[in-house]
Amino acid sequence: MSNAAQSARERVLAVAAKLLAEGGREAVSTRAVSAAADIQAPTLYRLFGDKQGLLDAVAIEGINAYVESKAQAEACTDPVEDLRRGWDHHVSFGLDNPALYSLVYGERRAASVSPAALAGREFLAARIRRIAQAGRLRVDEERAAHLVHATGSGTTLTLIAMPEESRDMSISDLAREAVIAAIVTETPVTPAANLVGAAVALRARLGETPVLSPQERGLLREWLERIAREGT
Repeated sequence: MSNAAQSARERVLAVAAKLLAEGGREAVSTRAVSAAADIQAPTLYRLFGDKQGLLDAVAIEGINAYVESKAQAEACTDPVEDLRRGWDHHVSFGLDNPALYSLVYGERRAASVSPAALAGREFLAARIRRIAQAGRLRVDEERAAHLVHATGSGTTLTLIAMPEESRDMSISDLAREAVIAAIVTETPVTPAANLVGAAVALRARLGETPVLSPQERGLLREWLERIAREGT
């Protein structure tokens, strides 16, 4: 991409993000963006394809900045406390950026998940993996991540919809602790105490052993996933 095209792209994204924050999704029309960014509509279409492409680009920029800020924060030695802090940061981000958050997490997409939502889920999956590696996850990683994502985004959207003056933040605390109780054990699991938890923990650490071939790790991962999902 040429310097001129890159400059135009950055200008359009800044304008679109401002319009989104001030007026919501409907304010981000191609006409309004083109006028505010001082470009012709064909240039906008060439850079982003269509309005949805533009909105996706705005969303991924915002989510990437959010993920980067979380990545730079010092991680807790306790992975469960790290998840708890991540939840609170996520909710705060949504309340501070309601239009952007609703664009990423509040709109249904029939064919796929938005690129911005995928970026957020990847960061969540890494936090869940740390809990699994510590032997404290009572369900498989994918199920835990889905539960945290569904409850966290639903809670945040609910709080966004509440009038700010009567917003009940205890809803977030209660939802967070309920999810953590559902997916996390108080102490590291042992095979005798929790076969499912042990399978989850071992699966999370398979990449650390050099004694198995890739094919052997794949087969063992499949077995461990089956134990984690179906239990005993």
